[in-house]
Amino acid sequence: METVRTAQDDMRAGYFSGGAGILASSIAWFAATYTAFHVSPSLAVWVLFGGGMLIHPVGLVLCKLLGASGAHAKGNPLVSLMAANTIWMIATLPLAYVAYLYRADFFFPAMMLIIGGRYLTFALLYGMRLYWALGATLGGAAWGVAVANLAPGHGALTGASIELVFAMTAIVLHLRWKAARTAS
Repeated sequence: METVRTAQDDMRAGYFSGGAGILASSIAWFAATYTAFHVSPSLAVWVLFGGGMLIHPVGLVLCKLLGASGAHAKGNPLVSLMAANTIWMIATLPLAYVAYLYRADFFFPAMMLIIGGRYLTFALLYGMRLYWALGATLGGAAWGVAVANLAPGHGALTGASIELVFAMTAIVLHLRWKAARTAS
């Protein structure tokens, strides 16, 4: 890879600017929301953890359905950032569980903070300011949900809704980016 921009363009092309992954994450959050409202908030914690493990494979399927390869070029230097980011996120997940043990309604805000922090590095990974906004929105919403003492289902719905809006935005931005590249 010659430049950071070249590496970012490769990641954007391969992973649909991350939009497919955000959409997969939103689906996991909506599954947890449904579970929190209709089954139990305790089970919703495990639904989000389990759904979280499926985000990458579901995101890759969505990439392919949307016309992206779901892969990056060999030697892309941003792959190490992606790996480090994933490892750090997994390492922090026990903190969200401890928050849940302390107060069940703190689990979803804790997850929003963890995932929001992860998205901040995606700004470099994809070269898109959208990820600064997504990370900040999830972080701000996490604090709002916690301060408002919202029930777990409402916390999960907040995370799910934010991710859905940003997934659609990322997909639209990707299509515009791809069209601009094709036109030039």
